Amino acid sequence: MNNVELKHKIHAIVSITLKEKIYISPVELLMKIGILSATDYEDWRFGRVPYLEKVCKTNLSKLSFIVKELRAYALDNHLKFSWTEYNQWGVKGKKIALRFSKSGDAVIEEAYATHYVVNTKNVR
Repeated sequence: MNNVELKHKIHAIVSITLKEKIYISPVELLMKIGILSATDYEDWRFGRVPYLEKVCKTNLSKLSFIVKELRAYALDNHLKFSWTEYNQWGVKGKKIALRFSKSGDAVIEEAYATHYVVNTKNVR
């Protein structure tokens, strides 16, 4: 799928999702596109995978495009940005933060952890 087709698919998925509920996350979008399976997502959440990008079924260039396009859609549609902490499931007591990228770069990590929320003040 080329980037133009992918952009249209992203916009359609985000639009439909925001009609069902008031937010969308990059992780959810990756699952709905088919790049991240539910099983791989669970493996990552339980800490069986060192970082999310490792189990995504596309290259880093496409992943970057998807995350950036989601952000662009959010800006164009005046969605609120909400950083969300992702911690490992199944651990009692101490919280263990999960990584999204191999590099652990703060900008990349923040992009994946940002949820986009409908601004209910603008909805009538």
